[in-house]
Amino acid sequence: MMLEGMFTAISKVFKSTRNDDDLIDRMNHQYSVIFLFLFTVIISTSQYVGDPIHCWTPGHFTSNHNDYTNRVCWISYTYSIPRNTVVGQSDMKSVINYYQWVPLVMLLQAFLFYLPCLMWRVFSERSGININNLVEAADTIQNALYPERRDKTIKYMIRHLDHYLDYQREYQGGCCGGVRRFLARKMCLICGNRQGNYLLTLYLITKVLYLVNLFSQLFMLNAFLGSDYHLYGFEVLRDLFTGRSLKPSIRFPLTTLCDFQIHAIGNTHNHTVQCVLPINFFNEKIYLFLWFWMVLVAAATAISLVRWIWLLGFRYTRIRYVRKHLKVMGKLNKDSDRDRKLSRKFAQMYLRQDGVFVLKLVAKNSTDLVVADIVSALWDNYKNKPMIGARGQDDLEIDDTGEMT
Repeated sequence: MMLEGMFTAISKVFKSTRNDDDLIDRMNHQYSVIFLFLFTVIISTSQYVGDPIHCWTPGHFTSNHNDYTNRVCWISYTYSIPRNTVVGQSDMKSVINYYQWVPLVMLLQAFLFYLPCLMWRVFSERSGININNLVEAADTIQNALYPERRDKTIKYMIRHLDHYLDYQREYQGGCCGGVRRFLARKMCLICGNRQGNYLLTLYLITKVLYLVNLFSQLFMLNAFLGSDYHLYGFEVLRDLFTGRSLKPSIRFPLTTLCDFQIHAIGNTHNHTVQCVLPINFFNEKIYLFLWFWMVLVAAATAISLVRWIWLLGFRYTRIRYVRKHLKVMGKLNKDSDRDRKLSRKFAQMYLRQDGVFVLKLVAKNSTDLVVADIVSALWDNYKNKPMIGARGQDDLEIDDTGEMT
């Protein structure tokens, strides 16, 4: 029943089709969880189907004594001592008591990997826009065989995005309203739907949580395994580059010692036996893979976080991103001062940070050509709005902050 439940959970993760984030996020909350579930199955199978420990007992022990020895050493603990050390020097013992709990700790790790994603999905749905539906619609545009279906899907996306962007508008004026807009736009010190940066701020916080989780798990495993696990991969690489033979890690010894007592009538017999831990053969390979995987994902997540901040955290890069797609669709005349000012206002006052973020996320899960079609349609929809038509495009004055005067 336990293994059946694990396989059911793994199948649900594999069937996850949500694309409301990027590949680096899925390396955290999807691929890492899949690996940990698979490793849990492997370790659990070795524990409950095979022989996770086998102790060498004295010759006078019966089969019942042998079974008792194996069980008591498995559920208590074993220890290892350095070579050429006399057994009984307790100050030299290296206690090993983690192997029983490896499956449960891996399940905890899987939950911690998924937790930031859960937070992102719960709070992003409160924004009023379903990013996953937009990504699926973009995929429909990309694979549409008939122009009618493509145009219909684009109209759906534009209507959905336009309603969301209108909902974000900050109607409150005055000095305080201007200060809040400045802090939200320039410093991201204020966030929220009405500030136009709710989704972006939430997404960046989610990426920071992925990083915190990765580094926390590396040092959490230090306490669990009882060693400097965060240096494990560096030590393996050092041995490879210096030409040393790869020996079994001292963190996962294959042979250990176990002390236990057998109580007889009127006597207590102390025994020390040598045990083999085949389970540690799997633990060593699994935790070595997990070290390299977590370091790789941590580096990729850090780079991804910096890239998102650079692409969307600065006014200039957002305007340049929008203008690039308008130029691709032939909607922007680079020599026209009017188009330049209106495109700046389109990016700063209409799309704002969340609008450009949604477009960028759609591009991550489809293609830039699909996003160019969406930006072009949003541009046409924006220019046809009454507040723009009534004002007159020739009279628009945009200052350096992107505000309309």
